Amino acid sequence: MVREFETSFKRIETKYIVAAEELSALLADLKEYLAEDDFPRSTITNIYFDNQDFQVIRDSIDRKNGREKVRMRTYVAHPTANSRVFLELKKKDKEGVGHKYRIASDLQSVLQFMENGRTTNATVDDKELIDELTSLKKRYTALSPKMYIYYERYSLKEKHSLEGYPQTKVRVTIDQNLIYRDYDVTMLEDRYGRDLVGEGKVIMEIKAPGEQPVWLQEIIKKYELEPTSFSKYGTAYRKSQGILQ
Repeated sequence: MVREFETSFKRIETKYIVAAEELSALLADLKEYLAEDDFPRSTITNIYFDNQDFQVIRDSIDRKNGREKVRMRTYVAHPTANSRVFLELKKKDKEGVGHKYRIASDLQSVLQFMENGRTTNATVDDKELIDELTSLKKRYTALSPKMYIYYERYSLKEKHSLEGYPQTKVRVTIDQNLIYRDYDVTMLEDRYGRDLVGEGKVIMEIKAPGEQPVWLQEIIKKYELEPTSFSKYGTAYRKSQGILQ
């Protein structure tokens, strides 16, 4: 496994559930200030690791231990055992600021590392991530693939030059066609599963290093959007257990 660009991130993430019928008008307003990312459209496949009792996500729902989540993610449309993936650990501090630690590898190596701490082709040399994962493994013992979540993402970033507006490095993502399954938890199967968000709904997520700029606050107010604590893995878990319909 190797380091890939930044391996840790610190940011405030705010999510909104948006009616699909409003998306076109909302995007038009956002594009006054945002531009498409370098690779604006992507497919995202996630595998979340947990123990047999789903204690990691249960503790996260109960706001314990920094609301940790550990996952394997790929942007490859049809992954294979050798596909490029990211192993990521997400957690939040007491102020609710999200931190993400990430390394890049291939699918087979990540699975072997999560199982026995070793990889087939390299050594994990990100000490901070190793320490975090070691602590998590001790707390929850055996971690294995427990949830598959797939969606399609449209990504926007703040324009480089906005006269009269300070640069805040705002990023906005729109996630659509979200599905999940707690069976056949692998990236090597086709895309199938149950609906995660509800028909006619998408998830907009705003990522910023601090307070949202005024222009963004005004757009959110215009569309009467309310922030939500929606967690993809948390929602998938509760739906899989019959807690949510």
